Amino acid sequence: MAEAVRPHLQPSPGEAHGRLARLLGGDRDRALLLLLVALHVGLFCLLPLLRLGLELVLAGERGLLAEVLAARSTRRALWNTLEAATLSALLAVLLGAAYALLTGLFDLRGRRLAALLFLLPILVPAQIAAVAWLQLASPSSPILGLLGLAPEPGAKNPLYSREGVIFLLALEHATMPFLTVRAGLAAVPAEYVEAARNVGAGRARVLLGILLPLLRPALWAGGALAFVAALGNFGIPALLGIPGRYTLLTSLIYQRLSGFGPRVLPEVAVLAGTLALLAVMGLLVQALAGRGSVAGSGRSLFDSPPSALGRHRLLVEPLAWGLLLLVTVMPLLALVASALVPAVGVPLTLETATFRHFELLFAAHGAVPRAFANSLLLAALAALLCAAASLPLAWLVHAARSRLARLLDLAADAPWALPGIVLAIAVILVFLKPLPLSGVSLYGTLAILVVAYAGRFLALALRPIAAGLQQIEPAMEEAAANLGARPIRRLMGIHLPLLLPSLAAGALLVFMTALNELTVSALLWSTGNETLGVVVFMLYDEGNTGGAAAVGTVAVAVVLALAVAASVLARLAGLPRGVLPWQS
Repeated sequence: MAEAVRPHLQPSPGEAHGRLARLLGGDRDRALLLLLVALHVGLFCLLPLLRLGLELVLAGERGLLAEVLAARSTRRALWNTLEAATLSALLAVLLGAAYALLTGLFDLRGRRLAALLFLLPILVPAQIAAVAWLQLASPSSPILGLLGLAPEPGAKNPLYSREGVIFLLALEHATMPFLTVRAGLAAVPAEYVEAARNVGAGRARVLLGILLPLLRPALWAGGALAFVAALGNFGIPALLGIPGRYTLLTSLIYQRLSGFGPRVLPEVAVLAGTLALLAVMGLLVQALAGRGSVAGSGRSLFDSPPSALGRHRLLVEPLAWGLLLLVTVMPLLALVASALVPAVGVPLTLETATFRHFELLFAAHGAVPRAFANSLLLAALAALLCAAASLPLAWLVHAARSRLARLLDLAADAPWALPGIVLAIAVILVFLKPLPLSGVSLYGTLAILVVAYAGRFLALALRPIAAGLQQIEPAMEEAAANLGARPIRRLMGIHLPLLLPSLAAGALLVFMTALNELTVSALLWSTGNETLGVVVFMLYDEGNTGGAAAVGTVAVAVVLALAVAASVLARLAGLPRGVLPWQS
């Protein structure tokens, strides 16, 4: 009797698999895809952040949370972080909104080129931008020296200061309000402005009475994004703030962990949790601001002829182009010039120009060629892993419309939205101890960087693929399903060929971002496992400005070439403008 009942009480393996498939998506193919995606998101995105949350709970129970937050160094770094992030975000909004309005509404000559140049900081890593500006503003500046405008020899670089940190953070993140305001302008119906002009409203009245109220959500969203980006920026606070005795939370975490090692992990976890909380608050402001954005219908302002600058052209154009060239082109020229001079303080001429610093890149031994090899390998692995996970995840969200996949999609955004240094601490907490069964620890190896990159950059790979999927006719999927094609067959036979340019664009976006990454790598690298971002930071920190400039120059050239390739692929895929962040 018991033997007869047992088969009904204990389902067979096939029945159990079927129940699991119904739970996860309705059939075995979808269940398999969901499991693979869940493994990637769970291991690389969710697990480290959950471990950090657990560490904060344990710190609270032990009283460590209150002790760390009450420390004088923490309070000073927290105040400096809030001050720098807030003031730089305000300055970024002023600068970004001004150029968005100027290039979007007025007939500024070369306005498309001006918009492209304004987005250049997106492609230049923060630590390289910091080195470029430090070289431009130094007493030995090869550019200002030629113009007779360099500070006196022996004078302190003015960027080693509170004001220098805030100024560079604002320039680095002004692209965010620029993009949000441009998007807001594209949503404003042209009829609003035309109606105001027909009743005699002047430009100032239209701008202050109509456009700015409509653009208020975009301004808030752009400012919140600039605030969050400033919170997580490490290159600028480290290269400018540490010598200038202006410590932010990111640089304090770096100093504590590099000075005392893993034994201070509970302390720096509290600092990282504080930084994460500030970032979440900023992201909530951005999300709430986005809800109030105007929903355009019909013709937008971008469909109307631009307004004429008229008699103001002689003042506006030189000022706009002069400021734009100063903040985008001049620092990069200083970076290249610094790489070509033989030593600090030597003027750049045809006789003094040398490629000696670039020889570091081709040396048989040393940290620089090793860092190039490591970064190329890490960027390739990150691009491969993120592309492999993003294709099924995007398909499950947009084509299969899986609820669980939507949750995984939200989880994939977290490591990118939060400051990179928070993710680095979380990854260390998870992978410091030896892995179960194997007894091998990932800490101090390239593998821990692969783990961090695979979680950090997944959201970047998802954006182009999701945009490409939305342009595929759903009838193709439905027809294949009606003919009996299983989900994996439909994904590989229909969507993959159509999405190859989108997939390649996403992979290139991950590759170029990971190639020069510093914020995560600064806490995870080890001797023999250096990355390009770390080497630039180390070379400048030890006084080898020429070497740092040479590595930075080559890195920027590679990134610009990859950006062009990604733009071409995005055009081939027919992706909407804005999917790649430097497109506007």
